[in-house]
Amino acid sequence: MITLETAISFIAVAIALTIMPGPDILFVIAQSMSRSARSGVMVALGLCTGLLVHTSLAALGISAVVLSSKAAFTAVKWLGAAYLLYLAYRTWPRTKLDDAPAGPAADKEVYRHTAIAATAINTRNEVDHKQEVLSLSTLYRRGIWMNVLNPKVSLFFLALLPQFVSTSKGNVPFQMIQFGLLFICQALVVFCAASIVAGWLGGSIGRRSNKWNKRLSIIEALIYAALAANLVLLQF
Repeated sequence: MITLETAISFIAVAIALTIMPGPDILFVIAQSMSRSARSGVMVALGLCTGLLVHTSLAALGISAVVLSSKAAFTAVKWLGAAYLLYLAYRTWPRTKLDDAPAGPAADKEVYRHTAIAATAINTRNEVDHKQEVLSLSTLYRRGIWMNVLNPKVSLFFLALLPQFVSTSKGNVPFQMIQFGLLFICQALVVFCAASIVAGWLGGSIGRRSNKWNKRLSIIEALIYAALAANLVLLQF
């Protein structure tokens, strides 16, 4: 069982690491600004669920086994990078609607009204047939996969948790789970706070403006692409 003093020290270190600019908090902020604070909170819940997976794997020793295999490490790395590039593609704004059908038989007036209606429904982005309004459950799942498919998270936990574990304080895997849960709890609080602030900021500076939201979508897509590049460059 970990002591109160050790828990406080760990939480202080965890908070400092969480608030530093990194993939998770940047992802939460981008979603909150471009969509809403509630969207950011759902992403945060997904990210923390992914952290729970990594905590369990680290405590069971599975992370160490996977990371010791170059083939497994490379496979997870490329899966994560491919997923991030997919998100970048889906997030990149499309500014043109499909061309109206040509010819005398085409109903141009119906097409015009359809285009106007589509633009009105999606006030946060310039609408394209490939760009969808994401549901909260989709954002939650996106947060999970963001962390589960990131081997750097496993490396992070394997580097951080053992520094606070002591063999004299009982079962080591149980201690790692305790520290992992402490990290997840503080991360959720920090992410939710960031979501609220970023969501308010996004609304204040004009989330309803298509031009502004196009820029936010571009920034979000670039974040995904940068994270993918960072994963690709990660060496075994």
